Amino acid sequence: MKIFAYALREFDEVPYFIQIAEKLGIEYGYTSDYPTLDNADLARGYEGVTIITNPMTPELLDKFYSLGVRYIATRSIGYDHIDTKHARKIGMGISHVTYSPNSVANYTIMMMLMACRKISYIMDKAKLQDFNLAGKMGKELSLSTVGVVGTGKIGETVIRHLQGFGCKILAYDLYPKQELGGLAEYADLETIYRESDIITLHVPGMESNYHMIDEKALSQMKDDVILINAARGMLIDTQALIKALSSGKIGFAALDTIENEKGMYYLNLENRILDNPDRAILQAFPNVMVSPHMAFYTDQAVSDMVGNAVKGLLAFEQGGHNPFEVVYEE
Repeated sequence: MKIFAYALREFDEVPYFIQIAEKLGIEYGYTSDYPTLDNADLARGYEGVTIITNPMTPELLDKFYSLGVRYIATRSIGYDHIDTKHARKIGMGISHVTYSPNSVANYTIMMMLMACRKISYIMDKAKLQDFNLAGKMGKELSLSTVGVVGTGKIGETVIRHLQGFGCKILAYDLYPKQELGGLAEYADLETIYRESDIITLHVPGMESNYHMIDEKALSQMKDDVILINAARGMLIDTQALIKALSSGKIGFAALDTIENEKGMYYLNLENRILDNPDRAILQAFPNVMVSPHMAFYTDQAVSDMVGNAVKGLLAFEQGGHNPFEVVYEE
C-alpha cells in the first residue's frame, strides 16, 4: 500500500511514521504542509492519506478521490473536521485513531490540582515577587466531590487515577460501566451539576453535545465550582461561561480546548494579532487557565496516533474488520 501523510511534524511524528511504514512494508511520502487544493497532487497515486485536524471539505475530498485516494485517516480521535457525509457519498473510507488514555487523564488531573491550588495565579504573582497569601488559599482535591461527565476510555482512566486521592466521584454516561461500580456513583447530569465541587468533561464532540454546558447548566452548579475541559471546545457555551466567570459563579475554569480554535493551535503565532476575542477575554480572568489543546501530547500518545493511522489505512486495503473505521449512523 502507498500512504501519503500531510501536516506531519518533523520534530516528533516523522520518526514514528517512517518506523511503522518501513516495519509494515508500506511505500510512503509526506509533507509538513496541511492539505489544500493546491498541494493535493502530492498524493496522486497513493491509496491512503493521513491528516491531522485540518478541515476536509467536499471539494478537497473530491479532489483526493479524483487522484486515486480511497481512504483518509485522521491522526486524532475526533473527526468533526471531516465532512463524513460527503465522504460516504463518494465512497471514501474514513478512519480515526485511539491513543493512550493516560495522556489526557494525567493532564486532566494535573489541571484539577492546579485549579484547586490556584497555581497559575500564584506563579504569575510570584514572577512579580508578590508572595502575599491573600487570595491564594486553595481547596483539597481529596475533600472534593468530582463529577466525571463521560466514562469512555479517558473518563474511566480519570476515575481510576483519582482513587488515590480519596475524593468522592460521581459519573454520568449514556452507557454506564458495571466495572466502575464501587469506584464511582453514576448519577444524572442535574445531580452532578448540583453536588460536584469539580466537573470534568470527557464526552465526544457530537452535535447532541453541542453547548451541553450552557447558561442553564452553569446556573445549576455549585457556587465556586471548578470546571475542567480537556475534551472538545464546543461542549461549553463560551459566552455563558464568560458571564458565569464575571458574576463569580465559577471558582476556576481550566480549559485545554475552547470554541473557534481551528487554524490557531500547533502553529507559532508569536507577535501575531489573533482573531479570537473570546480567548483573550478568558485569559484575562485570574481564575482561568487556557492551554493550547495539549492534553494528548505525550511520546506514547503521538506514537499511537501515527501508528494507528497507518494501521487504519492498511486495514481498509486488507478488508475485513477495521477497528479504526468511522462508522456512519443512518
